[in-house]
Amino acid sequence: MAQTKKKRRRKRRGTQGGRIETKARSRPRSREEAKARARSNRGKAAPKADLPPTWRNSAIRGLAAAVIFAVLLLVIFKRPAGVALAFGGFMLAFYIPAGYYIDMTLWRRRERARIRERGD
Repeated sequence: MAQTKKKRRRKRRGTQGGRIETKARSRPRSREEAKARARSNRGKAAPKADLPPTWRNSAIRGLAAAVIFAVLLLVIFKRPAGVALAFGGFMLAFYIPAGYYIDMTLWRRRERARIRERGD
């Protein structure tokens, strides 16, 4: 007769920091143990500022800035919609590469400082 129940397999789930736990973790037995675990795990995940910039992030930020700029032209400065959209499009084309290259420059500076800090 065929087996009716299939044994449930545990999935290997990763954490937000990219770490994958393969061993079963038990719950902390006391509040002090929970605090000790939290302290020992502190600083292991890579901060977002340490990641290199991407064109996608620059495009999202540039789109948000261009929309805000166009809305300000429409509402506060009372410009016609065509003019506001044209300026918004120009600002979008300007903000995306400018934001990317500024982020890249700042990221490289942080990387050099981090390498210098590790080397010394």
